[in-house]
Amino acid sequence: MWQHLKLSSLGVIDSAELELSEGFTVITGETGAGKTMVVTALGLLRGDRADLGLVRRGAEQARVEASIGVPAGAAAIAAVEEAGGRIDDDVVILGRVLSAQGRSRAVAGGATVPAALLAEVTDELVAVHGQSDQHRLLRAAEQRAALDRFAGEEFVEVSLTYEPVHRRWRTVERTLQELRTHAQERARELDVLRFGLDEIAEVEPAPNEDEELKAEESRLAHSESLALAADEARQALVGDGDLDAARTKVAGASTSLRDAAEHDPALDALGVRVLEIGILLDEVGAELGAYSGSVELNPERLAAVQERRAALSGLQRKYGPTLDDVLAWAEKGAARLNELGSDDESIEALESEQAELEPEVRRLAGEMSRLRREAAVRLSALVDAEIAQLSMPSARLTVDVSSAEDAVPGPHGIDDVEFLFAANSGTGMRPLHKGASGGELSRLMLALEVVLADRTTVPTLVFDEVDAGIGGKAAVEVGRRLARLAEHAQVIAVTHLPQVAAFAHHHFVVTKDDDGTVTSSSVINLDEDSRVDELARMLAGQEDSATAQAHARELLELARG
Repeated sequence: MWQHLKLSSLGVIDSAELELSEGFTVITGETGAGKTMVVTALGLLRGDRADLGLVRRGAEQARVEASIGVPAGAAAIAAVEEAGGRIDDDVVILGRVLSAQGRSRAVAGGATVPAALLAEVTDELVAVHGQSDQHRLLRAAEQRAALDRFAGEEFVEVSLTYEPVHRRWRTVERTLQELRTHAQERARELDVLRFGLDEIAEVEPAPNEDEELKAEESRLAHSESLALAADEARQALVGDGDLDAARTKVAGASTSLRDAAEHDPALDALGVRVLEIGILLDEVGAELGAYSGSVELNPERLAAVQERRAALSGLQRKYGPTLDDVLAWAEKGAARLNELGSDDESIEALESEQAELEPEVRRLAGEMSRLRREAAVRLSALVDAEIAQLSMPSARLTVDVSSAEDAVPGPHGIDDVEFLFAANSGTGMRPLHKGASGGELSRLMLALEVVLADRTTVPTLVFDEVDAGIGGKAAVEVGRRLARLAEHAQVIAVTHLPQVAAFAHHHFVVTKDDDGTVTSSSVINLDEDSRVDELARMLAGQEDSATAQAHARELLELARG
């Protein structure tokens, strides 16, 4: 429910605030006073395109702000929070600022947002009906949705069963089509995978094998020089009795230090270290000798290693660049091969599932169609009864439900739903956009809203001069129906008819003041006495007319009765 609306420098309205409540609220005022600015403000908060001509002359900017109660679980809550805004105590603050310099800004929950987000947020919070807002009723999808709401709980139950079954059926059909359409592509992919996996399996590469073979090849290719270098180093370190060997000289040094070391602890410590050097030389010499003796001169093994490396390099060029990449390709290829290889089984399983799902989809779609056709007859009759009371006694609405014999079930079944309208007797039924004027569409929408009142999902309904072109008893019926709607939703209406205004629970009047230079309007919440004056003005053009005031009181009593 919309709780508070504030306008600033919007058109002729300098500043105005409306405290909105449940029930039926009416807005009246003299022609040109600016009462439609309230609906314009709602339009801006619903994301309508900014018209910078709405900025009041002399003002830098126009501002519109509203506080709206949001039902628990509404999609608007998630939309605002995802945009960075906040909703406190289930109330969202929406705002729109129009700059005289040509800029506009939208705000939701304190966060600056695109104007399109306002439309998304308010779509489920308010529906505006006026001669400029009837395009929604002209859309086939909206006509179908209206009929489906009217069809009732049995239809809802069937449609809720239908939706997941249809969704799975379409998924199965798309998957089957894809599998059948791309059969040749999959066959080629299978050949490529099998060839590659066979080639890799023939070589049987192991992790890190390429690095290990590279090191082994280097040893085998330089085996003679490696053995010679190790032997020469051993000779230089330990020799075989060679006086020039390092071990012989270290042994002599150790002997010299041992004889004198007892006279100085520092020299004794150095002698110990020289002795350790000798031991280390012996160990290294022994290891060098063992290494030299272990070096293998094996041309056959060298050739085998080089051949193995060449095989691995061939795989790396095709599936690499590294050996790890080759192994990863083989792993993924094997998984993909298994997946492709099971396509025949998948097709068979999907065909079986399709054969089970299609009859159920068509059965449920047929049941939805039956319920729609029954509801269409009832809805047409009820709307006809309503519009007959709205100064259109000869008008007729027919809700046409049709479906082709070979129709493919869609997300909403197999039916095409179209509202056909004839304004007068003897004229043929025509689509709404061809058979109804703007005023007729407004009253038709009012009739539909009345018929669908207990099924409406929108908490606030706004009617902008839906009473255009009518008067007398028809105007009373419009007021009575708006009040009836207010039992199910918050209703806000802009009207110029006292017969409609008398049925309101809350009455605002837009007044204007013209000092000869600037016209300024304000919005006033009327009390009981002021309502009588305003209704008298609307009836006779003068609020102080005793006759008009008596008629105004009579209208109020009629509305309350």
